[in-house]
Amino acid sequence: MQALDFFAAIKNSGIDFFCGVPDSLLKHFCACITDNVSAENHIIAANEGNALALAAGHYLATAKPALVYMQNSGFGNAVNPFLSLCDEKVYKIPALVVVGWRGEPGVKDEPQHVKQGEVTEALLKTLGIKYATLSGSIEDAQHTLAQATAYMQKYELPFVLLVKKNTFTAYQSEVSKKEKFVLSREEAVIKVAKMATTSDSVIVATTGHISRELYEFRKHNGLQHTQDLLTVGSMGHASSIALGIALAKPNKQVFCFDGDGALLMHMGSMPVIAAAGPTNYIHVVFNNEAHDSVGGQRTCINIVDLPSLALSCGYKKAISVTSSSELDTALELIVGKEGPVFLEIKVKCGARSDLGRPLESPVENKEQFMRFLGEKSAAELC
Repeated sequence: MQALDFFAAIKNSGIDFFCGVPDSLLKHFCACITDNVSAENHIIAANEGNALALAAGHYLATAKPALVYMQNSGFGNAVNPFLSLCDEKVYKIPALVVVGWRGEPGVKDEPQHVKQGEVTEALLKTLGIKYATLSGSIEDAQHTLAQATAYMQKYELPFVLLVKKNTFTAYQSEVSKKEKFVLSREEAVIKVAKMATTSDSVIVATTGHISRELYEFRKHNGLQHTQDLLTVGSMGHASSIALGIALAKPNKQVFCFDGDGALLMHMGSMPVIAAAGPTNYIHVVFNNEAHDSVGGQRTCINIVDLPSLALSCGYKKAISVTSSSELDTALELIVGKEGPVFLEIKVKCGARSDLGRPLESPVENKEQFMRFLGEKSAAELC
């Protein structure tokens, strides 16, 4: 189905406000929204719950449902507003929620999506949320959309459209994206990883290209992966995982490799990190101002002075760099110094086409990582 045809059907249904968190299965539809909707009527939210609440506010002000898009792996962030805001036992607020169905049963996907894909329909049924699977035919999609619109009008409740892999054909965006930065993320990841490759250092890397580039660095240099935890899921939580490790292992230098989209998703972790005061914590954000792994949609991080934010939260030191030489200098200033410290590295979008993926399972990664920390996993204790 052409994304533009589906977008036109959405507009014809009366919906003119769009918000959400980008997803790889929806990237062509999201690009279509970006090209054809004004900035004030299209908001890329920090997380999925944020998006659903935003849609609720739009409905309260206009009596018109909004469209919310998200990946099913982020659906958990929206459960609270689904049940305590939009539900029939609370305010009864409708929204058309378009959900990319990662990990659909019978479709090969990455390990972090498998469980979520298996339980997506059961979760919707448990929550009492009406849903339908979007067909690849625009005629069938129009029929399903008419049913969804009628349901929202009658019951004033959300309606979910599940989108399978390859539902939308490729959409070529008309908006040219000019790169603001020159440093590649992979080059920056390698520089910091080399500095962090010591016997008393570990790295917790966020989901997406950052973890894959870190993994490739180790692989191509014949190094072990034991001191890296690759958080292939749980977007936005790598910094909190790293905090838990830093507090429990004060003699280890703990690096968090974060992304700007992930940082935005749960930015409340920053003052928590600072308040806990781990002196062995280095928070590195690779900032390309985009959700690079799922289509390159822009984040709103460009309006945020991240070092100032980190300092206001209570980090001991905060630096921002835009070049390889500045990064070298910054690493000399922060590594081994009292933390928590914050390093923003501004990088350009994109990754090489042959970027690999981890060969080990998440469980194998966990067990290797725990052994490096000097701990045995529960499986090894049995």
